[in-house]
Amino acid sequence: VQLQASGGGLVQAGGSLRLSCAASGRTFSNYYMGWFRQAPGKEREFVAAINRSGQSTYYSSFVKGRFTISRDNARNTVYLDMNSLEPEDTAVYFCAAGVTLERRTRDVHYWGRGTQVTVSS
Repeated sequence: VQLQASGGGLVQAGGSLRLSCAASGRTFSNYYMGWFRQAPGKEREFVAAINRSGQSTYYSSFVKGRFTISRDNARNTVYLDMNSLEPEDTAVYFCAAGVTLERRTRDVHYWGRGTQVTVSS
């Protein structure tokens, strides 16, 4: 699976962004999809995941209630809607295919190249 993330940018605290990740290659709907992020000097961490049908979603505690993950299997695309952004959300955001519910980076099957999100205070 090839993953291409887009939608990152610079936003003020309290603002919103929508990340998109377009997939190609293997059957998109076969995979749990997710988003991870990595801030400078920190390890990559789990943000959100969604099951194959899109009916179940999972979030890290620090984004729950602010971020929403969704997918469109007809368009082979997964989204991350980010609201009430905080400077602490500044990171490179990575799309991932083959996410497990253990949320470990080492379990991910495929990674996208990442998109930078910068939140100014």
